Amino acid sequence: MTDNKHLKARIRARMARTGERYTTARAHLVGPPSGPYTDHGYALRGGLHPDSALIANALGGTLSEAMVLGIGGGLGAGYILWEFAAHRAPVLTLGFRKRWNYIDWLPDTLDRLGAGYEVHRTGGTKGAAATLDAVLAAGATAIVWPDREAIGYWHLPPHLNGRGGHPVLVYAADRDTVRLDDRNVAPLTVDREVLAAARARVGSYRNCLVAVTGRPPAGGDPRAAVRAGIADCVAYLGAASDSFALPAWRKWARMVTDTRNAKAWPKVFADGTGLVDALLSVWEGVEPVGMDGGHLRTLYARFLDEAADLLGAPGLRECAGLFREAAAGWHAVAEAALPADVPEFARLRELTAAVAEGVAAGDAGAATRAEAAGELWELRTACDRRPPVDDTGALFTALAARLGAVYEAERAALDRLRAAPV
Repeated sequence: MTDNKHLKARIRARMARTGERYTTARAHLVGPPSGPYTDHGYALRGGLHPDSALIANALGGTLSEAMVLGIGGGLGAGYILWEFAAHRAPVLTLGFRKRWNYIDWLPDTLDRLGAGYEVHRTGGTKGAAATLDAVLAAGATAIVWPDREAIGYWHLPPHLNGRGGHPVLVYAADRDTVRLDDRNVAPLTVDREVLAAARARVGSYRNCLVAVTGRPPAGGDPRAAVRAGIADCVAYLGAASDSFALPAWRKWARMVTDTRNAKAWPKVFADGTGLVDALLSVWEGVEPVGMDGGHLRTLYARFLDEAADLLGAPGLRECAGLFREAAAGWHAVAEAALPADVPEFARLRELTAAVAEGVAAGDAGAATRAEAAGELWELRTACDRRPPVDDTGALFTALAARLGAVYEAERAALDRLRAAPV
């Protein structure tokens, strides 16, 4: 028991230092697991990015998560700093997947894979619950979109209710509870009524359900889908939008140090209010340890390595290397945003890692994540009242430089991918 406790502490410390997800950090310390945990006949394989991991897991691991992401169109870019009168502080939103702001990426990707699925939209909670039961009774799995605060196990504060969240997969249920795959590696259960309320909370995807009913045809040739996915990535990431494509990173770099634009960081965070929330949002949003899986550039590089073999296109390996360089740049962005040599920032990182570890551990991690989340949000509130940063100008300058480097690295990677023969 003591050895296990020490191992968990080492894993958590590595997650806080590197930004890795639980399974990656654990594998670095003790090696990969012998196999996934199987619960009710369903393999809990973990994963990085909610949408692509759940598709890969629903299909029984017949395709890697990297391949799913790549076939689905790969990468996007998104930076928006929202300011709403009803919210206590500005809200930073980052996007890293193609069409990151739309849930239709998931069924569109299942289409391209040739997998069987059905989409259900039900207005009432009772009808939605009945549809879920019918899907599970038919032997399928159900991907749903609950509100992240309302689902409970992330232990978010009430003011985040209704802000939305990422998809999770339901693979089994009994009279009172459902069993979820949120990239956890051990069983995670939630009360039926809690899930029902969480699914009904956000109007744009209220009670939406995608039932995964069949795998891609055996012996099929995925090469056309891989080529289409690469073409999508080039077109989408290479578009002109500075909110949804590569220019978003250039815009963000500029806004971090601009002293005239009303939406620039020196103006928005002039009195310090909300600054630490934004900085932690950068770290959580960029690093894989965050709830959405991070920047995804390393995962996309893995896809390009697989695609190079599948298509007989060795030039894609060079592209993969360039996207790995971009991934290293993103880690530098996260380090600049929340430097570990500031004690309060180091603790915020540790607590965020502890919550993520607790979710990965499923029901067994409930106490860990609840305790960590309580301290995390107390510290966030205290830091937002009085940011532990003496020189915000220097921090902003460092962050802008890292973002500018990422923009150039991704532009080079995209240019090489656009020119690669596939």
